[in-house]
Amino acid sequence: MKTVQSIQSFEKIKLLADSRRMNILRLLMASPATLTHLARTLKQSPAWIRHHILALESAELIEVSEIRKTGKVTEKFYRAKADALFLQEIIIPKTKQPAIIFSGSHDIAMEGIAEHLAKYVMLLNMSVGSLDGLVNLRQGLCQISGAHLLDENGEYNTPFVKHLFPDRNMEIITLAHRTQGLMLSTGNPKGVKKIADLVHSNIRFVNRNAGSGTRLWLDAELRKRKIPAEKISGYEKTVKTHSEAAFLIESGKSDVSLGLQAAARQYGLDFIPLFEERYDLILPCEQEKQLNPLLDYIQTADFRSSLNSLTGYGTVHSGKQIQL
Repeated sequence: MKTVQSIQSFEKIKLLADSRRMNILRLLMASPATLTHLARTLKQSPAWIRHHILALESAELIEVSEIRKTGKVTEKFYRAKADALFLQEIIIPKTKQPAIIFSGSHDIAMEGIAEHLAKYVMLLNMSVGSLDGLVNLRQGLCQISGAHLLDENGEYNTPFVKHLFPDRNMEIITLAHRTQGLMLSTGNPKGVKKIADLVHSNIRFVNRNAGSGTRLWLDAELRKRKIPAEKISGYEKTVKTHSEAAFLIESGKSDVSLGLQAAARQYGLDFIPLFEERYDLILPCEQEKQLNPLLDYIQTADFRSSLNSLTGYGTVHSGKQIQL
């Protein structure tokens, strides 16, 4: 199977912004070729091709794959170093504080942490869900992630980190234990009491995005209870955060969602608790120095005090490092 190589270097991305070089690179991904072959294909002079070949070679995007000698003629065949490329570059604000990108499951406590650390570090949030957050961390799209992924053996996060980062030294630190359940319209006018009630035709549900820990828990619960997802009105309607789901219920656009007790409290919703989960921060060990302001803060009494003000958050294990 051919592989895709990820490019994060701004200089390489800028070089490939030139469509002429991109065309040459794509041809060399398909098969090795000489300057003459490329010139004939692109209807350009060999000198024109050579100029761009040198730029691609200096950026280590292509290489000489074969040298053929026929009489007095020597031909060099060039090929791309990767079968395909994934270009990625995050543009961050230019400020005095270092910018740190957090990607993972939405968490209300992390919003408070970002506000508290604003003088020392700019914490930028990319809410994509627990699973995609770990994928982003693996691809270098963020420095730290947050997850609450429960595996089939009842273990949080560590099996997923081991699977995605077998070759890297990682840290897992518990941020908090959180209560999740059914967030309901004030007064619960539809009389929802349990997950099985979601199939009632008069109940409008709003779901979380695929790959989020909340969505994965719900899907596992539906399978266990043999409840077809297609029978839930609104199952395909998704949002990326607990707050978005709570807002839709508060504004009368939905009746119920699975989410944090803290989010339900913020929007004045009714709430039926279903389970408690462990929410962890995951980071590569090499990022520890850059993340010190955040890591130091979550060990403080001040942090625990702010966390205790959030309904449904438990601080007993906050700051504890989980062994991999």
